[in-house]
Amino acid sequence: MPSIIEAFQSQVGRKILTGLTGFLLLFFVIFHLAGNLAIFGDPDAMNNYSHFLHQLGPLLWLARIGLIVIFVVHAWIGISIWLGKRKARPKDYNVYSSKGGPSKQSLSSRSMAFTGFVLLIFIVIHINTFALGDAESVVVNGEQMTDIKTLVINTFQNPIYAFGYTFVMILLGAHLGHGIWSAFTSLTLRSPKASATIYTIGAVVAVLLAVGFLFIPLYIYFGGGCEAALINCN
Repeated sequence: MPSIIEAFQSQVGRKILTGLTGFLLLFFVIFHLAGNLAIFGDPDAMNNYSHFLHQLGPLLWLARIGLIVIFVVHAWIGISIWLGKRKARPKDYNVYSSKGGPSKQSLSSRSMAFTGFVLLIFIVIHINTFALGDAESVVVNGEQMTDIKTLVINTFQNPIYAFGYTFVMILLGAHLGHGIWSAFTSLTLRSPKASATIYTIGAVVAVLLAVGFLFIPLYIYFGGGCEAALINCN
């Protein structure tokens, strides 16, 4: 019997691993959006949320390391699959089709490598800006914590960050639009009859997540965040 490593080096194994890592990253994106939306809640909600995560200590770092491993594996397999397709088909066909049923080829599916690469660069910038950013401290209910909310608001007063973030979130929606359906396909969690339904659900989820994320920088940039946080953004 083949080893686990040999199994995941096969075409089927890589597709399964891509689907698994894709779903795990999707759950993280949903969780991350829920945390970001705390900026619209209680004035101290976002800082309390960030402080709670940092209080986890080693568990937080374990989660971060696990997330990095998942993302690297997902990106590595995606790039290797794309390179394999490019090698097998140096020139794009004018008409796309697939065996066994209607093709799910679209602008979203054909740009997966591009959107994935942009997201990879974005994550590095995002971590450097917020997770490793120069945030000040604030005292909430007698407890000192990182003022991540002010850092977020001040950052998105910069149009490069605000509109750059918005553009990348549109690409995230495009990536997820095909990726969710592809993950179901890779894990054989669909039937031919359910394919259209799963594709539609995936597209709706992708749009909702993208809109949820891009609404935050636009809301802040056009003044709403400053008013909500009762700080001077000028």
